[in-house]
Amino acid sequence: MIGRLNGVLVEKQPPEILLEVSGVGYEVQMPMTCFYDLPKVGDNAIVYTHFVVREDVQLLFGFNNKTERALFRELLKANGVGPKLGLAILSGMSAQQFVNCVNNEDATALVKLPGVGKKTAERLVLEMKDRLKNWGNDLFTPFSDSAVIAPASDTTITNNAADDAVSALVALGYKLPQAQKAVKSVSKPDMSTEVLIKESLKSML
Repeated sequence: MIGRLNGVLVEKQPPEILLEVSGVGYEVQMPMTCFYDLPKVGDNAIVYTHFVVREDVQLLFGFNNKTERALFRELLKANGVGPKLGLAILSGMSAQQFVNCVNNEDATALVKLPGVGKKTAERLVLEMKDRLKNWGNDLFTPFSDSAVIAPASDTTITNNAADDAVSALVALGYKLPQAQKAVKSVSKPDMSTEVLIKESLKSML
């Protein structure tokens, strides 16, 4: 089990990063709510990870703190929720926002996330409510347990920022037309890829 990585951030290609640790580059997929808080490329960062092993693939999912990782792991225990859907859920809303939706039995907000239909949203609220009753206490580590070392920094602005943002949204499970429409609706001159993704996700909630 790979639970924690401490190394140099080599690449940021939402929703994936490449983290070099002792000469080995680890490809790590991260929810966008965690991705925004990463330091800039070339800086050192610590990422808490969840390792998924399947017959045909091995995947690493990364988080800025143990709280976010704990919630991801709880999501994976829910019926019908796999790593990809868990990643999409925590990209569309922060860990605390998700907990608030569950506690308030707000399935409507969850339906707006990719891959979450009405039945899935209702089931999530039902299953997760009991699991999240200890949120902030024994089950979860306080938010102060941060994994980021350096200050946050947006991805360098390029002419392909919009295309990169669309690709990231599609990777998170959104349909191509939906992703294109969302990016176009929020796009402004000199916006970085990360800002475009963040604003696009906000517009779809």
